[in-house]
Amino acid sequence: MEIIHIVLGKANPERMNGVNKVVYQLATKQAAFGEKVSVWGIANDIENNYSDRNFETLLFVKKTNPFGIPDEFETAIIKKKENVIFHIHGGWVPVFSSIGKLLNKYKLKFVFTPHGAYNTIAMNRSFWTKRLYFFLFEKKLLQYATKIHCIGKSELVGLKCIYKNRKSILIPYGFENNVEVSFDSIQNQNIVFGFIGRLDIYTKGLDTLIRGFKELVKIHPNAQLWIVGDSNEKTKLENIVIQNKLSKNVTLFGGKFGIEKDNLLNKMDVFVHPSRNEGLPTSVIEAASYGKPCIVTDATNIGDLITYYQCGEAINNQDSKDLYKSMMKFVLIWKNQSAFTEIRQNATRMVKENFNWKKVIQEFNSKLYNA
Repeated sequence: MEIIHIVLGKANPERMNGVNKVVYQLATKQAAFGEKVSVWGIANDIENNYSDRNFETLLFVKKTNPFGIPDEFETAIIKKKENVIFHIHGGWVPVFSSIGKLLNKYKLKFVFTPHGAYNTIAMNRSFWTKRLYFFLFEKKLLQYATKIHCIGKSELVGLKCIYKNRKSILIPYGFENNVEVSFDSIQNQNIVFGFIGRLDIYTKGLDTLIRGFKELVKIHPNAQLWIVGDSNEKTKLENIVIQNKLSKNVTLFGGKFGIEKDNLLNKMDVFVHPSRNEGLPTSVIEAASYGKPCIVTDATNIGDLITYYQCGEAINNQDSKDLYKSMMKFVLIWKNQSAFTEIRQNATRMVKENFNWKKVIQEFNSKLYNA
């Protein structure tokens, strides 16, 4: 059986788009385990501007009409009618509703992964617009799908509120870090908190992060916050930093990739991800794989694991005071070398035991593709 992933973009891991990173990792691992897999990307162009990969990539130029199916897409589908399953990635994408209808027309099975689009917080943004769109388009996509793959508990709950079904399956993605993690003594003179991701101030809770960190700086004036990422909201975030008089404590690095990004992550002491809305943030799992204690909100869908493995803190809601208390706690732990090292080791253990790609791919095959 061939697995064909459909995604907006080119599944380029050197981008801030989390869905593209996840699809790249999934396809790479599936191919490594002997699966026949390819990625079909709908992008602005068909230029091959990504590194070599072990799976086939077929690119289509997206239409101006957001619902428009790219040229040659239907022809490509017809050629793949035998022993194939499609896997669509991303919720609230108009062209995917058209593609779902097309796949149903040819009686082709497909799995749909919304990537956090249906949790309750996400649904509350532009509520009435989404409600109308859901009944006109998105609901049909869910009905046509063979299985609906949720990557976080909050999405599973949110989905049942809008579409009661028996075909939604909760399976997290895998993650693998081949970097050898060192648990040597503390290198930074002052504690460094860090965030890596798209600069969506509301969704990622960066406003809460700045407010909480401002309170911390009152007690620990030399503490640092590194924010790695980019978007059209970067200038707005810079202004928030200036307004809160945190320019000496907060550094916005912009988008960094590859070795540059890894080096910055490696130099952070504690990773903070106070998101309001997530599926399952790869950045948190990656940070934990580097042995970084993580402070997260429950919305990240990884808080239970972090609490269980005692490798960070999970706060229940978007509260800058709770975030401040958690960061204060880690300032004290950071100063205790043995306690801090133990938490770092717990973080790497959490990733190895819960995000094993071999186990995840076996679950995909048994619960999504062959069910």
